Amino acid sequence: MAQIKVGGKAPDFTLKDHRGQEFKLSSHKGEKVLLSFHPLAWTSICAQQMQALEEHFGDLQGINTVTVGISVDSVPCKKAWAESLEVEKTPLLADFWPHGGVAQAYGIFRKEGFSERANIILDSHHRVAWVKIYPIRELPDIQEVLEELAKA
Repeated sequence: MAQIKVGGKAPDFTLKDHRGQEFKLSSHKGEKVLLSFHPLAWTSICAQQMQALEEHFGDLQGINTVTVGISVDSVPCKKAWAESLEVEKTPLLADFWPHGGVAQAYGIFRKEGFSERANIILDSHHRVAWVKIYPIRELPDIQEVLEELAKA
């Protein structure tokens, strides 16, 4: 599937978070959404990426943004990882089954079996406002993400 493009409509999805609660994208109409894809839990750059979201949770809420971390890991894995990282407010979603289904729908699933490292910003109508794919070993710049969200 082709990678999602700016201006396109975001595919709806429902995934469970690290607490076992369902997150349904379409339930957040009227709010901006930051989809922060990371390849795999328990890796250092992914950990830093999720910790940056948690650190800036208040800033993100202040600009009417719902933020989620997404990877192909299972709910129990995400739960243990969230606890180890002390991520309490930011939902960490399990794109586990069908394996990488959301990453595939957004066109960012890699042949290795996990998603690209990517940030996708959806405006309040869930149109894609910004997409950035990062080299796998590069930590996304949270300040850049906050600046782009302010524009969305």
